[in-house]
Amino acid sequence: MENDEKMMTGEESLRIITEMINKTKVSIRQGSFHLLFWGWLLIFCSLSAWLLAKYTGYAHPYYAWFLVIPGAFVSMIYGFVNGRKEKVHTYGNMLYMWTWIGFLIAATVLFIVQAGNMQNVTPYILLLAGFPTFLSGFIIKFKPLIFGGTCFWVVALLVHFAGPDLAPLGTPVAMLIGYLIPGYMLKNRVNDDKI
Repeated sequence: MENDEKMMTGEESLRIITEMINKTKVSIRQGSFHLLFWGWLLIFCSLSAWLLAKYTGYAHPYYAWFLVIPGAFVSMIYGFVNGRKEKVHTYGNMLYMWTWIGFLIAATVLFIVQAGNMQNVTPYILLLAGFPTFLSGFIIKFKPLIFGGTCFWVVALLVHFAGPDLAPLGTPVAMLIGYLIPGYMLKNRVNDDKI
């Protein structure tokens, strides 16, 4: 029986090893955009709804949250357009993307289920948001994002026990620590080519 396997050169072996390593790497270029975009948008929505409820007679302060709908489209379009520009789609990139799509689906189901009880949804959405944030930190090996995900869970507990006057302020705190600080750190890391 003859051996049909061809011996590889050192260069061919190195190329195959490099390809396998690159298939497991995660591109984090889009990550900072989404963290910063959603962090600022949700701080704006949260503070707007709280200020409208606390200091005006406006009957529907929660309407400020409807800005999330066009925000989702902006985020999806940005991700789609920039995702198509990526030369390589790695396993890590796919895991990262599907983690956040899973969060979007879970959050949508939560809002449908809680439609009649939206005043109590904040701790649940913070609890949900903590998971993809925490997991994303591990996927891209970025500790500030892991800490940010943990922060979401801590703030969810605090919001639950804070009462209706202070609970709405938990979202801006969670966004600052969980999305904005890691988002700016990640953006600087990308800009400094430290990936």
